Amino acid sequence: MELSEYVQKGFQMLADPGSFDSNAFTLLLRAAFQSLLDAQADEAVLDHPDLKHIDPVVLKHCHTAAATYILEAGKQRADKSTLSIGRSLPHITDVSWRLEYQIKTNQLHKMYRPAYLVTLNVENTDSRSHPEISFSCNMEQLQDLVGKLKDASKSLERATQL
Repeated sequence: MELSEYVQKGFQMLADPGSFDSNAFTLLLRAAFQSLLDAQADEAVLDHPDLKHIDPVVLKHCHTAAATYILEAGKQRADKSTLSIGRSLPHITDVSWRLEYQIKTNQLHKMYRPAYLVTLNVENTDSRSHPEISFSCNMEQLQDLVGKLKDASKSLERATQL
């Protein structure tokens, strides 16, 4: 889903805890949904007392960004598994793994294939949930993943030193 720079900036402002606390964030998202679902909805939804401390220009910009995102998601037929609305991405808190070695299959062929079963424990700070992400990979795939993570880490270090 491609969003314009204007919409992206609106979401950046909406994600800023200094501008929108969690209550204002929720109210603005509800207002965006209500304005899209109810043809009779007016601007009074943005006149909520908990939104009074926010600059009206910023409020309307963020409302427009949220409504645009909702419409684009509907156009893409996005569902809960493909969308994540929140202030931050999940954080990996722990990794566990084990080596599984398959010696034989049900077709009586000898197979000497090692596979790594990896479980990532993640924390979603917005919903306070702790889901697990599990996957299986062979040695080459695991080495590729580790290499990509090292590259990402180096890129992040370079970006923070600028």
